[in-house]
Amino acid sequence: MRTALRTRAALTATTVTLFLGLAGLPGQASASTTAAPMGNAPTCVTVWENVGTITKTGYARNDCDYTMGLKIVWAHGTDGSCHSVRPGGTISSKVPRGVRTFDGANRC
Repeated sequence: MRTALRTRAALTATTVTLFLGLAGLPGQASASTTAAPMGNAPTCVTVWENVGTITKTGYARNDCDYTMGLKIVWAHGTDGSCHSVRPGGTISSKVPRGVRTFDGANRC
């Protein structure tokens, strides 16, 4: 009887540990990932993506010393609009989750 209780307790602890480990995997709701500069924007532009339950949002922040035109780039669909972004400014573009993937920011 004691062996069965120990085995059950060990399995429960393993299940809890596995669940907690999987809960932190990327791609979960509200996950935020910072990406290396992608697209043709200069390296002083920081890009990242926020993935929610229904949508995903791409961001680009102008960390350069000058104003430039930037747009968010998505694979498998239309890119975001072109915006004039001052130093320190951030733009974003939101799309439905699915086959669209975040490709960073381009100058425009």
